[in-house]
Amino acid sequence: MRTLMTSSLVVAIAVASIACGPQAGSLQAANETLGTAQVNAIEFSGTGRWYQFGQAPAPNLPWPQFDVSSYTATINYATPAARVQMTRKQTIEPGRVRPAPVEQRPDQYVSGTTAWNLAPGAAPNAAPVAQPQPAAVEERVMEIWTTPHGFLKAAAANNATSTPSEGGSEVTFTAGKNKYVGNINAQNEVTRVQTWIDNPVLGDTEVLFTYSDYKDFGGVRFPSRIQRVQGEHPVLDLTVSNVTANPAVNITAPADANAAPAPVTVTVEKLADGVYYLKGGTHHSVAVDQKDHIVVVEGPQNEARSAAVIAKVKETIPNKPIKYLVNTHVHFDHSGGVRTFVDEGATIVTHADNKPYYEKAWAAPHTISPDKLAQSKKAASFETFTDKHVLTDGSRTIEIYKIAGGGHNDAFAMVYLPKEKILIEGDAFTPLAANAPPPATVNPFAVNLDENITRLKLDVKQIAALHGPGVTNMAALKAFITPRNTN
Repeated sequence: MRTLMTSSLVVAIAVASIACGPQAGSLQAANETLGTAQVNAIEFSGTGRWYQFGQAPAPNLPWPQFDVSSYTATINYATPAARVQMTRKQTIEPGRVRPAPVEQRPDQYVSGTTAWNLAPGAAPNAAPVAQPQPAAVEERVMEIWTTPHGFLKAAAANNATSTPSEGGSEVTFTAGKNKYVGNINAQNEVTRVQTWIDNPVLGDTEVLFTYSDYKDFGGVRFPSRIQRVQGEHPVLDLTVSNVTANPAVNITAPADANAAPAPVTVTVEKLADGVYYLKGGTHHSVAVDQKDHIVVVEGPQNEARSAAVIAKVKETIPNKPIKYLVNTHVHFDHSGGVRTFVDEGATIVTHADNKPYYEKAWAAPHTISPDKLAQSKKAASFETFTDKHVLTDGSRTIEIYKIAGGGHNDAFAMVYLPKEKILIEGDAFTPLAANAPPPATVNPFAVNLDENITRLKLDVKQIAALHGPGVTNMAALKAFITPRNTN
């Protein structure tokens, strides 16, 4: 009788266990609730806010905000491939003068190991042009595997480990060079996904997605709120209004999207005795030959760019060390190569507000894609200023001034060579290409630059702009800021 009762109890427990299904909050339960196996592709759309990563108006402020009137992401998990289309316009920030916001419509793609953007053709009604974006592959693939369904699929494919956490579970795995950590709640919903990607300034940069307010969208369960934080500040806050499971998706890289990345080139133009304009691509630098050392203005973009600049400087001015690197501001396209100059042994000359930002950023791990400084572990040396700083070898003087009162950046510098009457600046004024029409409205950043030149009584004959086609002059700046006749 005892044996019969024991056997019956075992059967009852087994049946009850089967009826209960997987444990709430587990990977298996989340896959069943979200229907992961049945979702091979997904498309979601909504509205909200987007923030421009790496372009904060001051080192201690968030990334600038844009209002998003339309956002659509289309993802094929099998390839993997994705397309993100967005319509956005920069939010007007009280008290900060910027150019009048214009509507932007980025169209971004990734398929396998190829990333590209589609841009309008040069002529009216011309076919869109594919612009290769090889540096964007890591981030865009990451965006696929950090969606709720993508995370669960990647967890299954990469031998994820799972531990109990707050009524659900914490799931961890590594895909390629990137680690992923996600949380599943007791309702079997993916609520949080954390990963890290490489950035030239911040190193191993945390990207944190938060998913909330799950709803049923035509048979697929998906969050109606998506928030993303990157570099400790928001980069996306989306309210989802539509979701489609398994839409028809055909994201194939066009031939020109697979073009090999252009080699990093640096050309040299002599502006005066011992002053060299180092051009190439979208960002430029300037080298100044002093008695026993060299001063370089700007280490932009990334290590590849700065390494090429350093090599060209040494070729142009041999047998002298680069003693100083002058950094105009902390925007990542202007500071992404500064670490390379630290490794070279240069002292970084920058506004005082930028120093603590760099010290914190450069102390972070840089393991995903170690650069020269991560390997050498050299300590950074700084010379800072608030309004004016002077570098001299006893013969040539280099004056560094804060660009005061502008809306672009609050710790923003320009460089003036009084003997040569050369001004070096970036982002305040970008000269136009030959025969290009002036912008419809006057750019307040350029107006502010002219005001600073007047305030400081600088006698400028040449302007070595750090963007644009090349060296220009004050006449071009004055023409650029002359109000347009709109009649």
